[in-house]
Amino acid sequence: MKRRFILFLGLMTMFCFVKAQQTEKLYLSGTGNDNTVNWDFFCTAGANSGKWTTIPVPSNWELQGFGKYNYGFNKEENKGKEQGLYKFNFKVPADWKNRKIDIVFEGSMTDTEVKINGKSAGETHQGSFYVFRYDVSKLVKFGSDNLLEAKVSKHSANQSVNEAERKADFWIFGGIFRPVYLEALPQTHIERVQIDAKANGTLNTALTYTGDADKVEVELATQDGKRFGDKFTVSIKKGSPKKIVLNHQFSNPELWSSEFPNLYTATFTLIKNGKEIHQLSKKIGFRTVEVKERDGVYINGVKMKFKGVNRHSFYPSSGRTTSKKISIADVLLMKEMNMNAVRMSHYPPDGHFLDVCDSLGLFVMDELAGWHGTYDTPTGTKLMKEMMLNDENHPSIVFWANGNEGGHNRELDHLFSEEDIQKRPLIHPWEVFGGFETTHYREFNYGIGNYDHGHNVLMPTEFLHGMWDGGHGAGIEDYWNAMWNNPLSAGGFLWDFADQAVVRTDKNGELDTDGNHGPDGIVGPYHEKEGSFYTIKEVWSPVFVEKREMTAGFDGSFLLENRYAFTNLNQCTFEWKLKRFKTGDDAEFKAGKADAPNVKPFEKGKLQINLPTDWRTFDALYLTIKDHFGKELFTWSFPIALPKEDAAKMVTTTGTSKVIVKEDAKNYRVSANGIDLIFDKTTGLLQQAKNAKGIIPFSNGPILQEGVNNFKGFTAKMDGEKLIISSKFDKKESWNTLQWTIYPSGWLKMEVNYFPSDYFTTFVGLNFSYPEAEMKSVQYKGNGPYRVWKNRMKGTEFGIWKKDYNNSATGEAPWQYPEFKGYYSNMYWCEFVGKQQSFKVVTDREDVFLRLFTPKKSKDTEYDNMSPTFPDGDISFMNAISAIGTKTQKPETTGPMGMKNIYYDFDKAPSRALNMTLYFDFSGT
Repeated sequence: MKRRFILFLGLMTMFCFVKAQQTEKLYLSGTGNDNTVNWDFFCTAGANSGKWTTIPVPSNWELQGFGKYNYGFNKEENKGKEQGLYKFNFKVPADWKNRKIDIVFEGSMTDTEVKINGKSAGETHQGSFYVFRYDVSKLVKFGSDNLLEAKVSKHSANQSVNEAERKADFWIFGGIFRPVYLEALPQTHIERVQIDAKANGTLNTALTYTGDADKVEVELATQDGKRFGDKFTVSIKKGSPKKIVLNHQFSNPELWSSEFPNLYTATFTLIKNGKEIHQLSKKIGFRTVEVKERDGVYINGVKMKFKGVNRHSFYPSSGRTTSKKISIADVLLMKEMNMNAVRMSHYPPDGHFLDVCDSLGLFVMDELAGWHGTYDTPTGTKLMKEMMLNDENHPSIVFWANGNEGGHNRELDHLFSEEDIQKRPLIHPWEVFGGFETTHYREFNYGIGNYDHGHNVLMPTEFLHGMWDGGHGAGIEDYWNAMWNNPLSAGGFLWDFADQAVVRTDKNGELDTDGNHGPDGIVGPYHEKEGSFYTIKEVWSPVFVEKREMTAGFDGSFLLENRYAFTNLNQCTFEWKLKRFKTGDDAEFKAGKADAPNVKPFEKGKLQINLPTDWRTFDALYLTIKDHFGKELFTWSFPIALPKEDAAKMVTTTGTSKVIVKEDAKNYRVSANGIDLIFDKTTGLLQQAKNAKGIIPFSNGPILQEGVNNFKGFTAKMDGEKLIISSKFDKKESWNTLQWTIYPSGWLKMEVNYFPSDYFTTFVGLNFSYPEAEMKSVQYKGNGPYRVWKNRMKGTEFGIWKKDYNNSATGEAPWQYPEFKGYYSNMYWCEFVGKQQSFKVVTDREDVFLRLFTPKKSKDTEYDNMSPTFPDGDISFMNAISAIGTKTQKPETTGPMGMKNIYYDFDKAPSRALNMTLYFDFSGT
């Protein structure tokens, strides 16, 4: 067997050859999916089984081409139960002799038997997501070869472990998926440090040690290495217990929060006869977590609203094996969405993820595994203590969770308060427990109503379930408005962060979401941003900007609400930009900064922008707000010119040519300035448009959607130089009217006055036919670049957008965003670029939605909750559009924005009809 020897120093430790006082690490594996070491490997069943080969460690063996892929919902008889046999040769430094040596596994799926030089290191470890260790001091040989053997069983011999971890709504894997290393400690050493650093500067610590020492020295340092406060020492009396309580008061520490993640390094040193024996350092944050019954959760004395998401430890090409680089990327994306919290679903994460939450600032709910099923009490007790020992000192952790959705072994509850020196609150997700109401996926009306009349602190640990393009952004504005305004609400957590699509090595590298089980993310498997990403970013902005219209009387002021917990708005940056559009680029602009207003957390105030005197000659105003780190919270856009002003500039009505009309039995045939048009005399519909290049395949419209095409009594007459073809209004038979105006320039105006056919409508508007295969791209002025739904209107920006055709479906390969098909809001004009011909459509009306074809309808659940319905036809111009549901809720139960559109006018009074006015340029120029 080829020998491999790799030595790494842990990020929190270092060698000290003079004093040998700190813990030393010898990595036997790599440190993550971006740094691995090959071990010898034998898989007992499935792909590439029955032979010795090699495998990178850490990894999940399925992703390396071994064994069998399984989703947690697979039937028991179809689940892979293969085992992996590992071997690795290593050397132990000779100067490690006379030290305590542990072998540490940070995560192995799932039953793991370990041998060193042919001898058992200890009892089989059962449970996948927990750091476990064996004392191998008497098993290793110093300065010569050692053999590590590990047998990992994907399916546990303990059925409760399978119930808690492997019968679940996520992918299940096998293998040693987190790092493995040796730790060398002096015989007298610190075993455990439990730290409670309060916001008032009190440091309470319980330190457990082994061996003989006469004092403990404690020192704190700031992030730049400067000593903070006084170094203090506690003497140890002979014969006293091996657990020391250390208390000290520090003055005015910089507090830790998601907004200001201030960290200190606490260094603990065991001393014997003046000699430093062992030293241990921990990153700590001063902060206080308090739950007030029937009130809320307070961090550092401030009542919190948690804007959170659930996050799996996952990467498509490596399964549950991740890296610190991935942890940083995940946290940065959450922070970019203005989130302040993350829930670990549904097991403890890699240690480096918690390190990043500490350093970048995210509140964490750490969770003992249990998805509907539970560990038995002896196993759960052992695993819970392993989780606590590894994670307890992270300031980012403000909650513990005992299982998920019924996976709560209540016999373990008492252990959390007994083991946690900080006494952080314990949650039972999807349960009323401990003063918290965390029920998942409450329908808006029932849920919010129940919340409004309840008494518990409200914090659903999953409240909108994404799937494909539904959920997350769709519905969040309604839910968040209710949560923000309810004094009992502590916010909540979305399901979930990223699409769980795994690389199938048995299917030529296909990304597999197991149908509709895995595409639940706000971002794609490789962090591709969906439309909901930007909706959440705007809705959860800690600075709320009140809507303003850019009227002539606008004085440059914006009303703001500070939704930060600890940040004054004078710590933020406010930038503005005026843009004057030109097709294809942003052309001219003016920009500047505004003075940041002094607005305290949870208060309202005013921002004043000193705009130039010519500001109304621009097309749009943009306001960008950045936090105290210089990161953008959001950019709000405000149209200045209205559609009617654009239409007046773009539409040409005059010309030198005459409008010529010819009638036959069926049609009006009209020519003007090289444009030939055919209208059906009975229905009034446009049948054909043609220019010098040929026919433009845009026709068969307008067809009313959720309205009756009862246009009747058409007449054609000249009105000066223009031709008007119009229907006759009749209150009983033809209450919807259509009028065409053809100008000498060749431009065509369409005006429809209509009444929806129902009181409740999914959508209303006008449809036309256009062959999808002919579409090449569009360029339009309006909100973009992402599409919208009725219950997901936020997150877009006003501008001119060019979009090439694609057939992307959200949550499916190739995860190409933004999608092309769908609804787009606030259309001013659109140029449709076909493979053969192009044409323009302009409106002078506000709030027109452009609809481009019908997106693919992905497989829904058996309840068909998402219901992403679209109008008939191919291209539509809508007065109202449809909403989209979630995996667990139909659109109308996600809040008022998800309900159908409501219209009421039984009298068919023309003055109360809906109106759609469009102008068409078929010249192709």
